[in-house]
Amino acid sequence: MILGQISYLDCLVFLIVLAPQLLLHVNIIELVLCVSKALPFVFFQLPYQFCRERYFTTKHQRSPFVQQASFFQDLVIRIVRYAFAFIPVNIGRVFFSKGVALPFLRFRLLRHGYIQAPLTWREAVLRQNASSKAKTMGLWVTVEESERPDLVIYYCHGGGFSMGSNYFYLEFLMAWLTLLRDAGYRNPAIFALEYTLVPDERYPVQLEQTVAGYDHVCSIVKDPSRICLAGDSAGATLQLSLLLQLSKSADPGKRRPGFATLISPWATLVTPKNRDTPSDYLNADSLHMYGRQFAGTQANLKDPLVSPGVCKDRDWWLRASPSGGYCFMYGSEEVFGPEVRDLIALLRRSGCAVRVREEPGQVHAWPVVSLFLADTQGERTKGLRDLTKVITQVIEPRMFLVDGL
Repeated sequence: MILGQISYLDCLVFLIVLAPQLLLHVNIIELVLCVSKALPFVFFQLPYQFCRERYFTTKHQRSPFVQQASFFQDLVIRIVRYAFAFIPVNIGRVFFSKGVALPFLRFRLLRHGYIQAPLTWREAVLRQNASSKAKTMGLWVTVEESERPDLVIYYCHGGGFSMGSNYFYLEFLMAWLTLLRDAGYRNPAIFALEYTLVPDERYPVQLEQTVAGYDHVCSIVKDPSRICLAGDSAGATLQLSLLLQLSKSADPGKRRPGFATLISPWATLVTPKNRDTPSDYLNADSLHMYGRQFAGTQANLKDPLVSPGVCKDRDWWLRASPSGGYCFMYGSEEVFGPEVRDLIALLRRSGCAVRVREEPGQVHAWPVVSLFLADTQGERTKGLRDLTKVITQVIEPRMFLVDGL
């Protein structure tokens, strides 16, 4: 099930759904102040910057992303860039929440003729977290829930550890599941972890939840080699931390996943190499603030289980590698680009199998962004199709009947 491009009608419905949620979850005075501060950007800076670069600047002088972006893509990325830098996190969190994302998805389904989604999803509560009152939760997205999956994508969403929800990513996950089924898997499934956001909890809670989610997936699929770790941004960071943690267990080989597909991982949480670019919508100062909040202490920022990019131990990375290695996808223009390239080089020197897709001119988490903003179906699913193709090369589809759960 792959829905069409986001339309202006979709955007209007999103705002209609968003408004009451903001009133419910944000102090009215804070909300009014935020809106008043945004008005000069909306009515003056945005139109001026947009028109100047798009219509009064020669193509080769435009930022790499704008050179290839459509009107709609360019406009949305500029708005997101402002929001990421200036909207308080407690307000930004509402944009990605279940209360907004799920009604919006239901409207999108209805607009495309689906009264009910052809794929199913259900929430799962796994267990109470060891070091806090936070519960470990997740979302199963399945083709046939009554049968054991022959492939499980274990996904962790992005959002700087401070924002995001599985329901915001649900359309992306259902599109991916559709492509996996088309690629030959008989009963693929996706388990998306709903980890606790900062500042409600900090490290190590999110890592403990990630480990618990992986154990849960292992209990369902039985064979870890049929598990592909996946995630974008902060979620990809959690998956790297998970791999480093699993390698420290008594018998890491028995728990090693088959593959890992990481979209724009936040390799090192705080580093001078994370720098703003003219194209990307991320803001390095905001990222570093979120990273410090997640880590809790300055000392934790030097811990590889918190910030995997600081780990330079090649033997540790080799022990941590999935049996089929890694696939990294990221945009050439994103803030995390230098650190991602450094991590890839280190993994290769460590003897790990690494596949890389650096998309020219693209921004952070481009496979996710493209699904919602690109014009054609081919452009929208390009990243997901590439991910699906490489997964089938490492974890081959098995066309056989499987046991019931």
